Amino acid sequence: MKNLSVRTQLALAFGAITLLLAGIAIIAIFSMSRQSASFENYVHGVRERSEAAHVVQESVGMRAVAARNLVLVTMPADRELEKKVVFKAQEEVVNNLRKLKELARDASVSDVEQRMVDKIDGIEKQYSPVALAIVDLALQEKKEEATIKINQECRPLLAALVAASNEYAQYTTLHSLELIKAAEDKFAAARNQLVLLSLLATALAIAAGILISKRLLNALGAEPVALCEAVTKVASGDLTGELPVRAGDSSSVLAAVQRMQLSLVQVVSSVRQDSELVSTAAVEISTGNNDLSSRTEQQASALEETASSMEELTSTVKQNAENARQANVLAITASDVATKGGAVVAQVVGTMESISEASRQIVDIISVIDGIAFQTNILALNAAVEAARAGEQGRGFAVVASEVRSLAHRSATAAKEIKVLIDNSVERVDLGTKFANEAGATMSEVVGSVTRVTDVIAEIVSASQEQSTGIEQINQAVSAMDNVTQKNASLVEEAAAAAESLRIQADHLVRTVSVFQIPSNGSHPVVAPTARPKLSNASKTGAAAKAPARVSSAKPAPASNVMPLSQAKARKAAAAGGDWEEF
Repeated sequence: MKNLSVRTQLALAFGAITLLLAGIAIIAIFSMSRQSASFENYVHGVRERSEAAHVVQESVGMRAVAARNLVLVTMPADRELEKKVVFKAQEEVVNNLRKLKELARDASVSDVEQRMVDKIDGIEKQYSPVALAIVDLALQEKKEEATIKINQECRPLLAALVAASNEYAQYTTLHSLELIKAAEDKFAAARNQLVLLSLLATALAIAAGILISKRLLNALGAEPVALCEAVTKVASGDLTGELPVRAGDSSSVLAAVQRMQLSLVQVVSSVRQDSELVSTAAVEISTGNNDLSSRTEQQASALEETASSMEELTSTVKQNAENARQANVLAITASDVATKGGAVVAQVVGTMESISEASRQIVDIISVIDGIAFQTNILALNAAVEAARAGEQGRGFAVVASEVRSLAHRSATAAKEIKVLIDNSVERVDLGTKFANEAGATMSEVVGSVTRVTDVIAEIVSASQEQSTGIEQINQAVSAMDNVTQKNASLVEEAAAAAESLRIQADHLVRTVSVFQIPSNGSHPVVAPTARPKLSNASKTGAAAKAPARVSSAKPAPASNVMPLSQAKARKAAAAGGDWEEF
């Protein structure tokens, strides 16, 4: 019974009451049918036979009186009237006696009653001819004979017929009383049954009502009004109320509401704490993004300056290569002139001096290139430091910075080699000039020196071409870095806008969760606060990292860390198209 649902319990209870009421109705209908049958038996049986016998008795009396009056009256009109009465009474006697016999036969009366009916019929059969004979005598005005017949034959038969009729009337009266008494007994029994069943139905209804009310109250855990108030408070966001749950109650609706309230307290507490942490983190992220945006703008500006310097350096290197080519042409011409004769020694000396001067200029240019490469290396190192501070978002930029450092290192190495070669060339030109100035002899030695100078200049031309190619690659890398930096600046602005939107949403979440009122006195368990998320190193050092870091010196990157330019471009594209999109 405990496992049955409320609907099933109500259905069983009301079904039992309905069945009991249906039984009461059936018994009442059956009792009424029996009473109706008894009444019909009385009306159409005993009473109808009694009425027929009574009519026979009255008609016999009327017939006897009318026959006597026929003997006594003298007026023809009176005689005719009495004659009609006699024959009418005779007809009534015959008809009602026949009816009485038919009713007795159809009703299957008792033997006693049947004998009484037969007795009345037998006496009537004897009395009726006598009465009619008296009527005939009276009509024939034979009054004496009629009087004699009345006294001798009619009166005894009439007395017997009256006695038999009275006996039958008494019997039907007693039988009617017996039928009425039996009907009253049946009514009393049916009434007692109905009263008993009604009391039983009432008791069952009361018991079912009490049992169902108790079970419903146990299932609800409290009165419906109190339960509705508790649920309304929870629905309105008030989680501070204590619910009146009975001790040991764990299956009622109120107990379930209490568990729901405790769960909501835990969830709301956790969500409130997490939303506050999210709000704080969003503010810090927004601040960090603003700092990153500022640093990215500074980096973009620095890269623009670097790109401008690299363009100037490219122009200078191209000019240097052109000068080296011209020097190579002059050296070849000088060699041709030296082979023709010593007459052109003075011209050779002048040419050597111009070569010496050009070499010194090249030395100066190479010094400038070396300084530019050194500054480029420093800028690339600073970019790598900034990329490391940017964390995962600066990974692609760090690869490009590493490539720039490698190219700067190679440029510096080439510049040093060119400087060494040019220094050697200057020394040899000076030596050749000295030889030419001192003697001018030994033309073969001069030619050999010029040949060596030609070879050195050819090497200078080759180195200048390589340097031009390297500087061009550096220029392209710096341009790519500038493009990536511009994209990074745009993405950082978008990230700052997203962080601001996140902060607004976190504030909205905090305001939304603040609608719920949770207990602060420890009456309900509260989830322990989650660990506060730590910011990255870049966000922690936001203020300190606003200005680019400066490094006084930089070591050459190991050869294993040098990445080809194609790989650097691929990593740069992946960073711009993937990591920054993810950021």
